[in-house]
Amino acid sequence: MGYIEDLRKIVGHRPLILVGAVAVIVDEFGRILLEERKFPKNTWGLPGGLMELGESTEDVARREVFEETGLTVKDLKLINVYSGKNHFSVAENGDEFYIVTIAYSTDQFEGEITVDKNESVSIAFVDPENLPTKMIKSHKAIIEEYLRKQNEAES
Repeated sequence: MGYIEDLRKIVGHRPLILVGAVAVIVDEFGRILLEERKFPKNTWGLPGGLMELGESTEDVARREVFEETGLTVKDLKLINVYSGKNHFSVAENGDEFYIVTIAYSTDQFEGEITVDKNESVSIAFVDPENLPTKMIKSHKAIIEEYLRKQNEAES
């Protein structure tokens, strides 16, 4: 059992504050790596997940990317930290939580993409101009902020 599951045994479905990290991974063609997740069902999002005890947010991003995609990421750059009342969710089982998400970007990665069939349906590099319509809203906002910052840096 993980940390979150242990907490849930104590607090039930009451709201928790959870910390997670995601990574915007960009290939040499400017495409962004997305995974089609099983939960929420068939919704696309960025690789990432929740912090375990003792981890830094960079550790979370690296571990989750590796677990979900088989890739090792390097040179993580902070995009932003997302939190507040707009980041409240209720899971299908009734668990309530506020998520604090730390988003990173990188174009430095190695390895061969593998799909963790427990969490994902598929993984693909996607042109940011043609993002899937069914995406995790906060992840789409992260990608939009990343692209905006990239455009500003190039100007």
